[in-house]
Amino acid sequence: MFFSFDLFDQLDGVTNVISSRVAGMSGGPFHSLNLGFHVGDDEQAVLENRRRLCTALKVDPESLVTGQQVHGTTVSVVTASDKGRGAVSWTGGLPATDALVTEVPGVPLLVLVADCVALSFCDPKRGVIALAHAGWKGTVGGIAQKTVAKMGESFGCNPFDIVVGVSPSIGPCCYKVGDEVVTALHEAFPEQASRCFVGNHSGSPHLDLWKANAYQLLQAGVTPDHIEVSGICTACNTDRFYSHRAETGRTGRFGGLIVMSPS
Repeated sequence: MFFSFDLFDQLDGVTNVISSRVAGMSGGPFHSLNLGFHVGDDEQAVLENRRRLCTALKVDPESLVTGQQVHGTTVSVVTASDKGRGAVSWTGGLPATDALVTEVPGVPLLVLVADCVALSFCDPKRGVIALAHAGWKGTVGGIAQKTVAKMGESFGCNPFDIVVGVSPSIGPCCYKVGDEVVTALHEAFPEQASRCFVGNHSGSPHLDLWKANAYQLLQAGVTPDHIEVSGICTACNTDRFYSHRAETGRTGRFGGLIVMSPS
């Protein structure tokens, strides 16, 4: 039902997982553990899928906090009063928000993906967690760096202390992109962009989202040994994960979930 990062498994009082697409009740193109309300799946199936995942993690599904993701770079600080925002409907989520940060124990954060990267963050010294949704637009916009910056501005986190997990996403093996993406990456990261692309036999550029986000994290001050990249391609593994591209746009969403245990 879910996977975890070794770096996060070593942290006390923090639960962080990346869900799979198995062990749910959705049917058709959404089979089976779809967590997204906005993709056309039956709402009751999504609620049950979220309940199953949260029950396995001993998390209250009605406390989940999500954002209305728009491939932007808004990072919202989640307070105790936000508990449950987006738990039972897409419209209830935080508007136009692609990253969530909190210091409140017992408030589980959730981001939804199906080829994009879910970035998990934790500063164990300050007791701060975060999640970010990074597709190519969010990556170009620097959402990884902005999340680290928000953790510092709002809670005094030192990037040196922050641990980050980079979820399964579409890999450089499958992520063929056009000139718009190539140009945008070069404008955003002129010194590193060329290293974030690989060519295939036809010479078409393929984007490495993992490398692009890891570069941002290093630039933000996160240490290399605090970054864990799953390296699993969603498009190559549609038996385990949803892939918007491999499944031609008609599919569900898996998620990244993180929560701190109440003391």
